[in-house]
Amino acid sequence: MKLKVEMPLDKGFRPLALEIRKMNAETKGDIGQDLIIGVERTNGATFVYKTRIFKDGTGHDRRNATFAERIAKSILWVAGGFKIIAAGSEKVGNYIKKAYTKKGLRAFDVGFFETVYDRPFEVELVSIENAPKEKKVSGSIGRHLDGCRIGFDAGGSDRKVSAVVNGESVYSEEVIWHPKLQEDPSYHFEGIYDAFRTAASHMPKVDAIGVSTAGVIIDNKPMVSSLFIKVPDNLKKQYVQPIYIECAKKLSEELGHDIPIEVANDGDVTALAGSMDLGAEGVLGVAMGTSEAGGYVDTDGNVTGQINELAFVPVDYNRDAMVDEWSGDYGCGVKYFSQDAIIKLAPEAGIELDPALTPAEKLKAVQKLMLDGDPRAAKIFETIGIYFGYSIGYYSEFYDINHVLIMGRVTSGKGGELILEKADEVLKKEFPALSKKIQLHIPDEKSRRVGQSVAAASLPSI
Repeated sequence: MKLKVEMPLDKGFRPLALEIRKMNAETKGDIGQDLIIGVERTNGATFVYKTRIFKDGTGHDRRNATFAERIAKSILWVAGGFKIIAAGSEKVGNYIKKAYTKKGLRAFDVGFFETVYDRPFEVELVSIENAPKEKKVSGSIGRHLDGCRIGFDAGGSDRKVSAVVNGESVYSEEVIWHPKLQEDPSYHFEGIYDAFRTAASHMPKVDAIGVSTAGVIIDNKPMVSSLFIKVPDNLKKQYVQPIYIECAKKLSEELGHDIPIEVANDGDVTALAGSMDLGAEGVLGVAMGTSEAGGYVDTDGNVTGQINELAFVPVDYNRDAMVDEWSGDYGCGVKYFSQDAIIKLAPEAGIELDPALTPAEKLKAVQKLMLDGDPRAAKIFETIGIYFGYSIGYYSEFYDINHVLIMGRVTSGKGGELILEKADEVLKKEFPALSKKIQLHIPDEKSRRVGQSVAAASLPSI
């Protein structure tokens, strides 16, 4: 499959957006059939995707199965859920059902989502007549700027807190901490509570608390989060999951009145901050750093409750693509839109990085070459930009996008500008309709930080 924008590196890249285009073209008419896949999560919310595959028994069973598995995997990590519902092909449904078992191809995914939703994972096969129906459960979280609010942003290397009065940050601070190295959850509790108290001391009262945090958030609880990775599993349910709620409760008791709290994934809060800054809806935020993080504000301006874990959404159909060490899967976003992508592409570009360097230091070394005008470094960022353009085409299958924000340390400096330039070129040449609809942005760091804290503070209603 020839790409309309040539890859400087990684010639084997097979964009999933083009695989969908190809499958749809080849399955028109009687040779094809509809395939509908749904993913159900809390409160009956159901995300549904409809596509085409070859009819069962036409000699394309293996291709059908691989294609459908990639789609099912994608919508699972976009929306989140504890049940996949497959309609239209019993053979495809059985393949997915076998893959999503504790010893199957997607055992990692099964374990992850059973932890998130605290219930067994299921795959249900239904007829096309009983195909799942879309059910949205999005709420108007955020955009509340009245009163005196605390905005807290829990990062992996620092924690930020702001005192926000009627939408204006009157005080903010950043404190270095090391949550990913600590086994005792009291370390995390004390750090979060200290931030809450500090912000409270700079306002006449506290009306609400909003929290932006890494992880998958269900009912204001971080069900899975890298911030608490060292905390023993037997302590997480009691001490980690209710940690933000308990910190708010303690502050409420100290101040003598109930304080509402709203906790959201940091990617969603970033997208919300971008939406508020742009005065626009349909915003997809993508952070390229240690991993790939995502967030989304829909075309009604709402946070949707989807998990948007783009790191695990496959973007490359090439079976020889690099495997993610954590999930054991190939072609997933984490290896294309993070510092791992830089490290992966450096040898292809002819750049030898000191193996003794940390991943962050390797990224800095390539960025220094980019700053010095090294054409080898430019090829790396061009390749990531082309990856991204084709992946926006794929993400658009699952999100209604008007704006894309990119951020994170990989997008700093000239490299970020080149990523955006090449992504825009892909959209114009390969997806012209999307190019007319979607605008690409890199927010400046100062406005992003302030916007993030105000957006976090705006999460709860008073």
